[in-house]
Amino acid sequence: MDAVAPALLVAQAIGRIGNYFNQELFGGPTSLPWGLQIAPQFRPAGFARYTTFQPTFLYELIFDLALAAALVWLGHHRNVRPPGLFALYVTGYSAFRMFEESLRVDPSEHFLGLRLNMYVAAAAALAGAAWFWRTQRRPRGGPHGSATPQAVQSAAANHDPQ
Repeated sequence: MDAVAPALLVAQAIGRIGNYFNQELFGGPTSLPWGLQIAPQFRPAGFARYTTFQPTFLYELIFDLALAAALVWLGHHRNVRPPGLFALYVTGYSAFRMFEESLRVDPSEHFLGLRLNMYVAAAAALAGAAWFWRTQRRPRGGPHGSATPQAVQSAAANHDPQ
């Protein structure tokens, strides 16, 4: 799973390019220099008078590539136990989605004043963080705390066969 995480992020980044051509999944109105001009027929109800919008898909594209690079770096330079990198992918991507959902203006289901996607992203970020914490805290041996090769060798040397 760890090997797949950076590739998923690169694939998601490539998918965001389609959002540009389809003029979809953008954020609220902005006067920033990188604001995206959206054709009137693609603007959500209540936003017809605005011309430039936050390019949230561009933010996600940049973040996806940065997180993919960070995961590759961590995989090569830090001792992250599997499936820790995948857990970090879930955590990072979901945490970014919470930020991104706060900028979006397209129609969405709302619950207690927030977009439903915000709750899903928050739950996934918390689950990913807990998953990462759990996988990194287990004993060094194996997936369920199995003994290390040194412990097995030591136990075999002290074993009294009868």
